[in-house]
Amino acid sequence: MGTPEFAVASLDILIKNNYNIVAVITSPDRPAGRGQQLQQSAVKKYALEKGLYILQPEKLKGEVFINELIQLKADLQIVVAFRMLPEVVWNMPGMGTVNLHGSLLPQYRGAAPINWAIINGEKETGVTTFFLQQEIDTGKIIYQEKTPIEENDTAETVHDKLMIIGASLILKTVQAIETNNYPQTEQSVLIGNEQKIKSAPKIFKEDCFIDWKKSTTEIYNFVRGLSPYPAAFMILLDPDGKKHQLKIFQCKKEITLHNENIGSIHTDSKNYLKIAASDGYISITDLQLSGKKRMTTSEFLRGFPLNANWKTELNNDSK
Repeated sequence: MGTPEFAVASLDILIKNNYNIVAVITSPDRPAGRGQQLQQSAVKKYALEKGLYILQPEKLKGEVFINELIQLKADLQIVVAFRMLPEVVWNMPGMGTVNLHGSLLPQYRGAAPINWAIINGEKETGVTTFFLQQEIDTGKIIYQEKTPIEENDTAETVHDKLMIIGASLILKTVQAIETNNYPQTEQSVLIGNEQKIKSAPKIFKEDCFIDWKKSTTEIYNFVRGLSPYPAAFMILLDPDGKKHQLKIFQCKKEITLHNENIGSIHTDSKNYLKIAASDGYISITDLQLSGKKRMTTSEFLRGFPLNANWKTELNNDSK
């Protein structure tokens, strides 16, 4: 059970190791893009290539879908980046339902673990396999695998690393369950008395607004934790007060004392664009103006008359 590219690697490794995939459950086709053409999920595209049986239920509690699941007689269900399952589904197979989660549980339970780990400045993350139970991301842990988060990593690079590590961990988990020889660790055992559990809730557009009053390191982590999607953004105000939204994909941090106004714009109108934060500057290197393509800062400045008369919006009115 899975939908995005992240789940394809796990399905692929199971097929290559000759496991019998009786069905692939993925999201229904959705209209997307300017033409609103129906788009298949990455998992569906892969499953079609491999000739696998595909189910795309709108309702996971629907009688038709439940009956189809029963007929499949699956021994084990593997869930990677899918929807929250009702108990009637996750409790069906004799060997249970295993979930792959993109964090070191019990830390970063929720929909966006990769993003939040980077935003919070973590130095490492990882993947966890666990058995699904009623409360989301709280089941007994089977295995975990750690990986460092490097200074220049983005949500995209960490996603790609965890996708590969996670696929290997899924294979290890399935092999262990097959031989009935695997650990099951209660997550409560891993929570120390002083340990704060950090969550990873779903990120909405209004959550992506850059707060220039924060430190350069906080803003730098915020930008890379949201890159390339959903992308951190700022609002530029031209001399007439018109707003221009700018997504920021890559930047550099310059920690230095200054007397500039927070959020003030510093540019030579040709090659560099810096914004003043509380303890330095954020130098923007890769961006996208609303309605335009992604580009470098120098490309942007060649076609956009930005100067010191422009301002940044410090408060997000859309919140």
